[in-house]
Amino acid sequence: MTTAVAAAPTARRLRPETAHWLTGAAAAMGLYAALRILNVLVLIFYARRDEKTPTWRELLLAWDAGWYQEVAEKGYDQVVTFTDKGLPEPSNLAFFPLYPQLSAAVDLVLPIHIGTALLLVAWTSGLAAAVALYALGTHLRDRTTGILLAALWSVVPHGVVLSMGYSEPLFTALAAGSLLALLRRNWLTAGTLCLLAGLTRPTGAAVIAAVGLAALITVVREPRQWRAWLAGVLAPLGLVGYMAWVGARLGRADGYFHVQNDTWRMGFDGGGYTLTTMANMVLDRETSLEMAEVTLVLLLGVALLVVAIGERLPWPLLVYAGVIVFIALTGDWFYWAKARMLIPAFPLLLPVAYAIGRSRNRTVPFVVVGGLALVTALTSVYLTMTWHRSF
Repeated sequence: MTTAVAAAPTARRLRPETAHWLTGAAAAMGLYAALRILNVLVLIFYARRDEKTPTWRELLLAWDAGWYQEVAEKGYDQVVTFTDKGLPEPSNLAFFPLYPQLSAAVDLVLPIHIGTALLLVAWTSGLAAAVALYALGTHLRDRTTGILLAALWSVVPHGVVLSMGYSEPLFTALAAGSLLALLRRNWLTAGTLCLLAGLTRPTGAAVIAAVGLAALITVVREPRQWRAWLAGVLAPLGLVGYMAWVGARLGRADGYFHVQNDTWRMGFDGGGYTLTTMANMVLDRETSLEMAEVTLVLLLGVALLVVAIGERLPWPLLVYAGVIVFIALTGDWFYWAKARMLIPAFPLLLPVAYAIGRSRNRTVPFVVVGGLALVTALTSVYLTMTWHRSF
């Protein structure tokens, strides 16, 4: 009896490798949370200095967050409305449903304002994304890479979005989880998370491309691999399903693209708008800080994609990142928001994490992450308090 009682606590102990992994995951979450809190504190400091500036909470619930709040509270538009001049007005049908519906569910369960629910879901999703990125980095190399990847992602340009009522944190968590499951050949998990990513943002197409192509290659080689077949079927259902639903709601097959192209003026031109804007900025003496920063981020994104190819990252990660970069470069819309499009392109950060991990200088991680944290914090103040357009 005594022996059995003494052995019970030992049996309940975690295995050393599990405890080691959990410690690293906790470090990744803690570092992500600390860097995000620092960003918000800097924003609060500047917001309180200017009496004309909205409160920090209002800043975190501005622009797209307002559209998500409308969907969560009132649901989707029944029709596309028009101005007195006959021009179509922006519609909330352009915003995918998973994030606002999760927020509405939280608001239903907890006695909080819907805006608070939006922030709570976004912040929780950010922590989940940090764990997923840690797991991905650990799977590819080691625990240090995982922690660095989560830290670098938390201080990317336009990183203030990760603290706002936006869907990027949720999408990144789902995309990272899906790609990690794909690399581990957990087909059903990869397909399910891909489906959910497709219900979160239109860039779910990038996850679908990676999962769908991997499933196709697998079933060609192994026709009896039914899990890969099922993953390939599940992957596009979220994105395609929502687009089909919008089409049915508006009574036209191209309903979603009608909303994007005609109400939001967001189309595809193969990159002409992006290149023209970049070229014009060279001659514009009054180029804003935001436009210059976006240009730098886009060029850096392309450069990091080339470096990632040179690092020989697993091809599903390259496909995913490549599609996101392609979407950002070829969209004929809102140049100033293009840098935000690259936030979920976390594979671009892996070469940076690898380089830091290889350095024998122990100050390098602190200098790189700390420097980026400072730049991101100051940029967040500019984007929310000075820049006059959505980002």
